[in-house]
Amino acid sequence: MPPTKLLDQVRTVARVKHFSLSTERAYVGWIRRFILFHNKKHPKEMAETEIREFISHLAVNARISASTQTVALSALLFLYRDVLKRDLPYIDHIERAKPSKKIPVVFTRLEVQAILARLEGTHHLIAGLLYGSGLRLMEAVRLRVKDIDFERGEITVREAKGGRDRVTMLPASMRESLQIQERRHHLYPDHLQRAVKRAINLAQIHRNGSCHTLRHSFATHLLEDGYDIRTVQELLGHKDVKTTMIYTHVLNRGGCGVRSPLDRS
Repeated sequence: MPPTKLLDQVRTVARVKHFSLSTERAYVGWIRRFILFHNKKHPKEMAETEIREFISHLAVNARISASTQTVALSALLFLYRDVLKRDLPYIDHIERAKPSKKIPVVFTRLEVQAILARLEGTHHLIAGLLYGSGLRLMEAVRLRVKDIDFERGEITVREAKGGRDRVTMLPASMRESLQIQERRHHLYPDHLQRAVKRAINLAQIHRNGSCHTLRHSFATHLLEDGYDIRTVQELLGHKDVKTTMIYTHVLNRGGCGVRSPLDRS
């Protein structure tokens, strides 16, 4: 029996660890790029030095974002520690890209209504869950009927980012349409992305929004309504509250929510 190819081993271990399909594909892609960068040298013949060279190349020459660089490094650490079973010491002195401090784009409530009004059928239903429940695109696409509790008004998100389950709200306004649906429709994520982009254009919203912007809007609008940040963190499934805190910078309160001293006179 021929030995299993390395990238097939990567896929197998990723599935055993219940990685999402998008994470699996990203890891396989970065591992392939790492091997090609070093002229198809097998990873068993390489170690920290080669990893450092590759990551530094991505930061300096390829100029990828800090978040993408983190994914690439995570993929290589996964390869060595989980697939090849080689424990690498902490890899320091890697020249990293500086993290971006961009504030996320957020739609106003009227803009969300305008976008949803220009979507139909399953596209309208899924986009409604992105905004109404704060789901990620793949979480909504993979949602199963048995994960929706109509009586309690809850949605259980199975094996979300980081492999953890979480519970979020089921919008009361969507219960009837979801009950009528009562079966899972196969939907390609890119089809929904294109439909949402088209709806954004039809609504004449001149900002670079996307499906994920609906999730950003969910979080921001909850904070505007006075819900505490820990509650929003749980609903979004963020591991660290610092990730959720970025939405406090885009609250619709003008002047960062500070009252001008001139208005007190």
